[in-house]
Amino acid sequence: MSELVIIDAGGANLGSVRAAFARLGMAPEVSREPARIAAASRLVLPGVGAAGPVMAILRETGLDVLLRASRTPLLGVCIGMQVLFERSEEGDVAGLGLLAGTVRRLPAGPGVRLPHMGWNALQPVGDSPLLAGIEAGAQAYFVHSYGVAASGDAIATCTHGQPFCAAVARGHVAGAQFHPERSGEVGARFLRNFLAWTPA
Repeated sequence: MSELVIIDAGGANLGSVRAAFARLGMAPEVSREPARIAAASRLVLPGVGAAGPVMAILRETGLDVLLRASRTPLLGVCIGMQVLFERSEEGDVAGLGLLAGTVRRLPAGPGVRLPHMGWNALQPVGDSPLLAGIEAGAQAYFVHSYGVAASGDAIATCTHGQPFCAAVARGHVAGAQFHPERSGEVGARFLRNFLAWTPA
């Protein structure tokens, strides 16, 4: 059994996510082969760009069906988090539907630039083991123009013009809108927490 598999859905951040886990002593596989992904004990779904191309690869490979049926702990990162939801307004794309909600374009306004790019503060919501050791106000790195404004599954929020979900979790599914692989020690701690996570 492969301990950790990074799902290759065409994300440009595959290498940096793999390197982030390597810094934690892991040697994850990168694969889009259903048999290897089904045998993993943990899964990470990265993504950069748009939801449409990521979902197209997942559908073409049958991984959309596999991920909907799987109970393996799964972490979506950036676009990988967005496709966990039911739909994205970006291209009007159906997501995996593992989490309830719709991904929408962040509202622009005076002093609010899109994409939201750079460091911003995390605000934990409740008490999640995925955020153990990460204090309120800890800085994480974001690059995105779309997000989920509100969700009952939020474990951390961030504000850029308006609040949005920075991290989510429900059951065996988790997501980070920020880039843990580019967020220094805060990101490394989040990934270590995921590796140790035992979903309820």
